[in-house]
Amino acid sequence: MTLDVGVRHSFDSFTIDAEFRVPPGVTALFGPSGAGKTTILNAIAGFIRPKSGRISLDDVILLDIARNVLVPARRRCIGVVFQDARLFPHLSVKQNLLYGWKRSAKNPAIRIDSIISLLGLSALLERKPKNLSGGEKSRVALGRALLASPRALLLDEPLAALDTKRKLEILPYLERLAHETRIPVLYVSHALDEVTHLAERMILLSDGRIRAEGTVFELMSRLDLYSGKDHLRPGAVLEATIENHDTEHALTALAFAGGRLIVPHIPRAPGDKVRVRIDAQDVMLALSEPPQISANNVLPAIVSDMRVDEGPYADVQLAMGQTRLVSRITKLSAERLKLAPGAKVFALIKSVTVGGRENKNGLAAYAAKP
Repeated sequence: MTLDVGVRHSFDSFTIDAEFRVPPGVTALFGPSGAGKTTILNAIAGFIRPKSGRISLDDVILLDIARNVLVPARRRCIGVVFQDARLFPHLSVKQNLLYGWKRSAKNPAIRIDSIISLLGLSALLERKPKNLSGGEKSRVALGRALLASPRALLLDEPLAALDTKRKLEILPYLERLAHETRIPVLYVSHALDEVTHLAERMILLSDGRIRAEGTVFELMSRLDLYSGKDHLRPGAVLEATIENHDTEHALTALAFAGGRLIVPHIPRAPGDKVRVRIDAQDVMLALSEPPQISANNVLPAIVSDMRVDEGPYADVQLAMGQTRLVSRITKLSAERLKLAPGAKVFALIKSVTVGGRENKNGLAAYAAKP
């Protein structure tokens, strides 16, 4: 199942002109407020008619302005979840879920229990929305959308209204949902942490146009995307495998394509996959390996690219085998170290983020899709 999108729409002096594809799994449509993300989502859902464009879901054409094809929103088999949940306040959780199920074209009875289990809703079925937390409301809204048997799912900043605690509550459910349903999921957001946590692919939208697209791992380490206006923080995202645990020191070793990281203990089994984010400001550089230093993660690397901006900083892309990291240092430091592509350095990694659950060590731990 693949969602193909081509939309052109204008209002006032702003024009959206975007074309992209959403395969099964989570694709993040990422960009700052006002970039056009929600307008594109509304065109896909059928809530607005764009000036021109073509949208299809596999072999089903949902919109083709040139041929005057416009399938109504209710017949597009696309689930939509908004940031404010929009549950029916007079209905219980169970009744809200059944509202989606009864309107399913397939009406598959077996799906009800599986969706309730998937989203951990069993204990909430008799409650009214007013008695739910923000994270619980979001899970119910997801369940209602899924029980309508959508062929694609649109998530319009579903966590934007939640505090950090509630976001961390629902992120594991979103992760499990994406892995188990394997339908095209378009996740609209300007929150980078959510995107790097969940998405497999990223589409970077700026001023109504696609600036870049690719895997999260590719885009996050590209130096040419750090313009400052796109809400991207310099850094890198990579996938790693839990290698082993040092129980005496409460540490976990992670292996990735190009090296090994030592982090505070992650309560997962050896062999499990995790997704790691390393911010550029947390990577220092040295020309030789420091003989005595507190940092556990000192990795050999080669400078593969550099970008110097108008301010005081330089972004240095580092190659560690197939993996690319980024270090943000001052231009003065780059000049003093005489850095250039091909230079051999050591990367001193001060902090590693592995997912979502914060602890006192500054580590956030979650398991990526198995």
